[in-house]
This record gives sequence, structure tokens and C-alpha cells, in this order.
Amino acid sequence: MGAVRQDLPEGRYGRSADERADRKLKVVGAVLGAALLAMTAWFGYDYITGQRISAELIKFDTVSDSEVKVHLEVRKKADATGTCTLRSLSEDGAEVGRRDVRIDRTDTDRIDEIYTVRTTARATSTELTGCTADGGSTG
Repeated sequence: MGAVRQDLPEGRYGRSADERADRKLKVVGAVLGAALLAMTAWFGYDYITGQRISAELIKFDTVSDSEVKVHLEVRKKADATGTCTLRSLSEDGAEVGRRDVRIDRTDTDRIDEIYTVRTTARATSTELTGCTADGGSTG
């Protein structure tokens, strides 16, 4: 018996349906990938430029059983005002102190200060929970 040919002769009938489907999938994948990349870039840009106040807790020092000194660096738009919240925790994780620091200076875009947080027991850690600009923007 003769051998049965499984494939069509190359170039005689044009592209197969599988090749057309593969090409369509590649085009759709490239378009969706580009759209996802553009959307991610847009949200990132909007998030960064939308923040009017952001801060970083540089260090803290537990001075006593009732006091913690916190070195806070605030970056903001020069005309922005708002509030940053500091929270001190005891060894077991319970909150032992909290302070809302008012950011009112409009003459600069960077504030580097030390604040005192009063505590009800010895604090083993202190964290910056966040900053809120007047008018609702968060950082």
C-alpha cells in the first residue's frame, strides 16, 4: 500500500485556520499587554502626583515608660497642610500611644522634626500609620 499524505502541499492552499488563529491571538495579546502597561503607568503617575503629603518615620527612641521621641520627615507640596498619625505599640502589640501631628507650615516642601508621643506603658515600636492632606488627599 502507498503512504497516505497527512499534510497539504505547502503554499498551495494559503494559510491554515490554525495559523490564522495563532496570528489573531498574538495580535490580541499584544494589544491587551500594551493596554495593561499603559493603564499601570497611568495609575502610578496619578498616585504619585496626587499625593499632597507623604512622610517617613526615620527613627524612634523610647525615652521612658511614658514617652517616645519620633524623628519624622514630611514631604509635601509647599502649600499643602494636613495631619500625620503616629502610633506606639507595647511588646505584646497593644497600642499604648497615639499622636496626630499637625502639618501647618506652608513655607517649605520638606519638614524634618522630632515629635513626642506620650504613652500609657513602655513602647517597643512606633509606626507612622499615614498622612492626610486637608481636603481629603492621602499619603
